[in-house]
Amino acid sequence: MRHAIWLPAYLLLLSVLFVSIVRAEDSGEETERSIAEERMNLYMTYETPAVPWHTLAAIDRYERNIQRVRNDLEEVEGPIAFRFEDEFWAGAPNPEHGESDPAAIEFFEGGGLDGNGDGKADPEDPEDILYTLANTIGNNNGDTQDRRLALYEFFGSEEAVRQIMTIDELFRSFGTIELDAYVFPLPKTHHYTYRSTWGARRGWGGRRMHEGTDLFASYGVPVRSVTYGVIEMKGWNEFGGWRVGIRDAHNVYHYYAHLSGFEKGIEEGQVVEPGTVVGYVGSSGYGKEGTSGKFPPHLHYGMYKFDGRSEWAFDPYPSLSRWEREEKK
Repeated sequence: MRHAIWLPAYLLLLSVLFVSIVRAEDSGEETERSIAEERMNLYMTYETPAVPWHTLAAIDRYERNIQRVRNDLEEVEGPIAFRFEDEFWAGAPNPEHGESDPAAIEFFEGGGLDGNGDGKADPEDPEDILYTLANTIGNNNGDTQDRRLALYEFFGSEEAVRQIMTIDELFRSFGTIELDAYVFPLPKTHHYTYRSTWGARRGWGGRRMHEGTDLFASYGVPVRSVTYGVIEMKGWNEFGGWRVGIRDAHNVYHYYAHLSGFEKGIEEGQVVEPGTVVGYVGSSGYGKEGTSGKFPPHLHYGMYKFDGRSEWAFDPYPSLSRWEREEKK
């Protein structure tokens, strides 16, 4: 009798919890969309012929990417992550680091500008930041190469410029900053197996750590780009054999190795999206170009993050498990 009384109440509680979780997820998605819309409006408002919205967005995304993985950088809240250094904004001799008076900034030869006409050049105001950014790197005729040179003068790093230009190309190509969709690298219609192989020892070519996850499948199973990205590398590597490297909008390099071959038409510099076939499962590698068959056919999948100073590998297994679950829903 007690069970009969409690069962309906228990089921009611479960249904309430389920609805609450769904509503929380929906609310989170709405908040993210709202923030993305606010960012896009800001980028579009302060773009110039020399610095289009997708370049402003790429610089801001690059900064957000590195802030999230660097302990020495503050993760800025709000719609715009990019911040100028105090000396640049206020002027090196200026004793007031948070200076917002345009006259004082000009006197000390600072770079901060009033973008929204409120009489202040606020180093924390998204509008003033984007207006200043567009004017700082906008001394060019809008040509991509000119923008690249302007970015190098500002950031002083070839790698930073390469990352920013990749993000720029993705935002320009798809017309949006919302490029966070992912798929599993192998189609669910094919049989495959995988487990966490991160950190396992590898002996060929010298003792080293396994920086990735091996997904075992038959020869010829299609290998897909897991997300939006630009093909950064295609060709032979003595360890990875025929391999493809794709850079996404989050400073992450996706590495696909031991392929039996590439999809026709796939080239370096090409923009891809989730599900784009880039190659096929094989067993190439561990030798000179063309070496194959030294191990069972599988895809080696690796992920590498650039943090503004260096690039490091991280375990892709949790991401793979999540993408697989989402595709099977």
